[in-house]
Amino acid sequence: MLKEFREFALKGNMVDLAIGIIIGAAFSGLVNSIVSDLFMPLVAVITGGVDFSNKFVALSGSVTAAGLEEARKQGPVFAYGRFITLAINFVIVAFILFLVVKMMNRLKRKEEEKPAPVAEVPREEKLLEEIRDILATSAGAERRV
Repeated sequence: MLKEFREFALKGNMVDLAIGIIIGAAFSGLVNSIVSDLFMPLVAVITGGVDFSNKFVALSGSVTAAGLEEARKQGPVFAYGRFITLAINFVIVAFILFLVVKMMNRLKRKEEEKPAPVAEVPREEKLLEEIRDILATSAGAERRV
């Protein structure tokens, strides 16, 4: 059973999947940083300083806090700001993946457009062709006589 598990775990597809998950986790951190550190401040400037991460609507009259974490302690809240941030994350990830796939398709098309390399004729065939040509020319010369 241990041998079967080792074979399963070390299959190429499993290793590729593990690498993809690790890269995806790193990519997720990068995208989160891009959104929170680069895009959201720009959105805040455009919207007049609105901080989406703290936006919520109180679903109970007992919620009086101004901050999201404090409001959650007081009662139910509809925290739409986090959703907006995650939606921007999704759009950025989808766009970057679109660009990656588009680039890969372009490279694949260029590779398909390249003509197939002409295979070199083996030496034996070249010699046989030369002998054939010599015989053909000598036979043609004998007929003319």
